[in-house]
Order: sequence, then C-alpha cells, then structure tokens
Amino acid sequence: MTEPITYLFVPGDRPDRFGKALTSGADRIIIDLEDSVLADHKMAARDAIAAAALDWQNVIVRINPVDTVHFEFDMSLLRSVPVRMVMLPKTESSDMISRVNRSLDKKCAMLPQIETVKSLFALQDILHADRVDRVAFGHLDFALDLGSSTDKDSLLYARSQIVHHSRYAEKPAPIDSVTAEFRDTDTVSAEAKAAKNLGFGGKLIIHPAQDLPVKKGFAPSPADIAWAKSVVQIIEKGGSGALAADGSMIDKPVEIRARHIIERAGKIS
Repeated sequence: MTEPITYLFVPGDRPDRFGKALTSGADRIIIDLEDSVLADHKMAARDAIAAAALDWQNVIVRINPVDTVHFEFDMSLLRSVPVRMVMLPKTESSDMISRVNRSLDKKCAMLPQIETVKSLFALQDILHADRVDRVAFGHLDFALDLGSSTDKDSLLYARSQIVHHSRYAEKPAPIDSVTAEFRDTDTVSAEAKAAKNLGFGGKLIIHPAQDLPVKKGFAPSPADIAWAKSVVQIIEKGGSGALAADGSMIDKPVEIRARHIIERAGKIS
C-alpha cells in the first residue's frame, strides 16, 4: 500500500472549509492550529474542531510548538477528539515528541516538521522517536532560520538530507513543503516532480486546486509506466533471475522499481 501523497492545510478557525477540504480529493487534510490561526482565534479554532463531524481517519491536526503558551490547550483538545495523527511544527528533538506523547491519553502517529537547522541535524533522533510516522519539510521557516533564499537550489542540501535520513531510518519517504504559487498549476506540478525526483513521497498543499497538479508531478510518466509493464511481463513469462530486455538487465532491484511504478500509477489514477 502506498503512502498518502497530498496533505491539504485548512485553518482551524474556518470550520466552513472542513467539509470542502475532506471532499477536495486530497489524501489527507491538516487542520491547522499554528501559523494560519491568529493568537486570539486559537480558542475558537479548538472549539470548532471539537464540534466538527470529521472523518478522523483522514484528518491530521497541526498543533502549536511545545514551547508556546498554546501547547497545553491544544493537548486538552486532542484528548477530547479521536485524532489519529498529530503534526508537530518546529520539531528539534525526540524530547519534544515525547512531551506530546506523554500529554496524550491515546496512541497517535506523529508527523514532525523539519523547519530549522537544529531540526536537520537532529533528524535521526527525531525519526527514531516513538510513534513517528514520517517527517515533513517546512522550507519557509527553514530558510528564515538559515538566512537563505527559499529557492530550490539554496535548499537542495536540506531536502536531500531529509530524504536520505528518512531512508536510513527505514521510514516512508518524507513530505515536501508547500508551493506558494497555488494558481500556477504548472509551477505546482513542476515542483512536485522535482520533489519526487529527489526522493520525496508527498507534498503539503495550501489549496484544493493544487491536489491534481501535485499528483500529476508525482505520477510516473507514460514512458515509465510502459517500461514497468514490459519488465513485469518479461519477468512473469521468464521466471526469476536476471533477464535481458531491450538491451538492459532485469534483476531484483529493477523488478521492485517496476512494480512500485505500476502501484503508484494505479493509486494516482
């Protein structure tokens, strides 16, 4: 089973958007209590989440950082709803994750965001923390912390490290950060494809219009699908072992890649 690809943010103080987000086609929605909600709106946002009829299987709640005055109020909310996954912004250590785990009276999957240089250098500690599912990159806050540009070349090292560390920790491929230009679907799709080529497995989105362009970017190309089908067909006809096809060798890694392409193509279609 493949992991979710698109994760759609919706502000916690906009309950009128919850239902629309859940029917947008996005694989998961993230109801946000952090950056998109003003401080004096956070209590109303918590009340809105508590009162909403939500499909909690597909809902993630992004809480406020553990070192803020809002954290304990967020924990009180999460103890009152059947949340299954929590997004932790600005996660810089496994201790931060442990604090969330201790504050909850249930087992929830954790989705830490890598948003600072300290986060980057604590990746193995974070990835091996209890209940961590996978990690997500937050490039805007990361660039702010680093003092760099937000363009892809400036953040290539950070993105690559997140992918490599996730693989080393045997976690699902990480989730790439948002694309701010949500009306430019070509840019959205191109950035999704670039993330896929680096080894990311999904992407955060800020508008329902980004869902299909992101999935298009993560989808295998027609040429890749045709290649994968031909590889599987040859293997199924010829049995196990290394086989020659179109001048190339087919061994186990090639077979696994081919089957993964077919699986991903089926999910996205």
